[in-house]
Amino acid sequence: MGNRRFDTNQGPSQRQLRVGELIRRELADVLSRGDVHDDDLSRVPITVSEVRASPDLKIATAYIMPLGGQGQKEALAALRRNKAELRHLISRGLTLKYAPDLRFQLDETFDRMDETRRLFEDARVQRDLASGQTGDATDS
Repeated sequence: MGNRRFDTNQGPSQRQLRVGELIRRELADVLSRGDVHDDDLSRVPITVSEVRASPDLKIATAYIMPLGGQGQKEALAALRRNKAELRHLISRGLTLKYAPDLRFQLDETFDRMDETRRLFEDARVQRDLASGQTGDATDS
């Protein structure tokens, strides 16, 4: 049993990454052109930061954030409400055998970056960073 072809802990395949990026670009184009006739989607620009395709390429999860971070719940609801039309629109620009089912999630990496930036600006962290620049890891 030691000769397993796939390791369940490995990251996405090159194919998943390539398909995810193709879907991300096409979805971003569809949203920026305003191809979906929904006032909630046309009110604020939506950034599609990443799309992750499932190993079988049947599900694509798009990580989105409205510009400025305002109206997140409304944007997410509008995307989910229009996912069938979005799926149809992006499938025209893709050369895939099947159009994947679209799922939408808020991209929380911006929030994590802001929190990390805030932590690095803290005076105690700055002091610790300055004193630890010698690379000595024996502090207690």
